[in-house]
Amino acid sequence: QAQLVESGGGLVQAGGSLRLSCTASGRSFSRYNMGWFRQAPGKEREFVAAIRSVSSTYYADSVKGRFTISRDNAKNTVYLQMNTLKPVDTAVYYCAADQRRYYDTSIYSQTQYDYWGQGTQVTVSS
Repeated sequence: QAQLVESGGGLVQAGGSLRLSCTASGRSFSRYNMGWFRQAPGKEREFVAAIRSVSSTYYADSVKGRFTISRDNAKNTVYLQMNTLKPVDTAVYYCAADQRRYYDTSIYSQTQYDYWGQGTQVTVSS
């Protein structure tokens, strides 16, 4: 089992940057695939980025070139560096862990992931 805790959200002006962190309490973090999702006001939760245990990365088209996902296995932490933020990035951001209990379906799908953090608010003002 794992517990995920996000941090780093806040208020930033358009064009600014934030770095989100998600720390896991699981004992086998290096084996996990990790993902970031977000839910904006009035919208469904959507995929943002993911990183596999082998460190290959995946991004939603809306954030490619602006966001970078990375991980530090020694710290049991996954990061989301968000640059050139836009008001449309305003959302609650959630991290998620795939403990790889089963064969992969889709790294982009919420159903791939076993545990979720409680979310951190990111607000981008114009």
